[in-house]
Amino acid sequence: MSKQVSPVFPAGAECCAPMVREPLGEQDAADLARMFKALSDPVRLRLLSLIASFGGGEACVCDLTGPFEVSQPTISHHLKVLRETGLVGSERRGTWVYYWVIPAALNRLSGLLQAPAQTPVAAGSGT
Repeated sequence: MSKQVSPVFPAGAECCAPMVREPLGEQDAADLARMFKALSDPVRLRLLSLIASFGGGEACVCDLTGPFEVSQPTISHHLKVLRETGLVGSERRGTWVYYWVIPAALNRLSGLLQAPAQTPVAAGSGT
């Protein structure tokens, strides 16, 4: 059994700083853009949510095709995109592939979008 390792998150990698503290570097921006692009598709966003909601933290591909009105090859394509961007991991067990959400990926995305504790008042706004 071989687990696929995410190319976006090397072991022990620190999460990027939120944009409000420092600007993103070129490579971080490219990696994060791929992840956001993957999530911009409604089917992929639903797949990620479905996988995350399964008991035990992982879902068999056999459980992921029913809720969608798309073909199995289309679901496989969407899962491949999620896997290649580092949002989910997978492992083949016999004839089935199991998927799980990679928490570090979600932490990285949510950490990037953290709002500052206080929003500065725009000059001349009168407030």
